[in-house]
Amino acid sequence: MEKLKVKVSPKYQVVIPKQIREELQLLPGQELIVYIMDGSVRFTKLRSIKDLRGIAKGMKWKDDYRDRNDRF
Repeated sequence: MEKLKVKVSPKYQVVIPKQIREELQLLPGQELIVYIMDGSVRFTKLRSIKDLRGIAKGMKWKDDYRDRNDRF
């Protein structure tokens, strides 16, 4: 995707370009998470618990558990 330029309004608002709204399937009134990473502002769609189901499928996490003897 090409880089798109937006302006910050006097009320510190920005308009998300139509091309990006369509690609991300954003809807009016939809909530987004905003955070700063590496000096950039990032927007992420909120995901429901149902959307997250199975996201860790295939990950090996039980092997990393500490033994009871390792605890203080």
